[in-house]
Amino acid sequence: MEFNEAFVTGLACLGAGIAMIGGLGAGIGQGIAAGKGAEAVGRNPEAADKIRSIMVLGIALAETTGIYALVIALLLIFLK
Repeated sequence: MEFNEAFVTGLACLGAGIAMIGGLGAGIGQGIAAGKGAEAVGRNPEAADKIRSIMVLGIALAETTGIYALVIALLLIFLK
């Protein structure tokens, strides 16, 4: 079965859009981490440095999901 180029391009763009739903998850994860970090510092200000370092690590891990989704979307668009 053969598909024309417009059909393949359309499906690649659709797949890229679906892949970018991962960016939504990364944003939600970072927001939750920042909110919980601020709440923890409010409860225990003496541990602010330790809380900040753990929060930054968690935000970095959440960001990798969004970056991975972006890479997949770019691959779908440019390597159709």
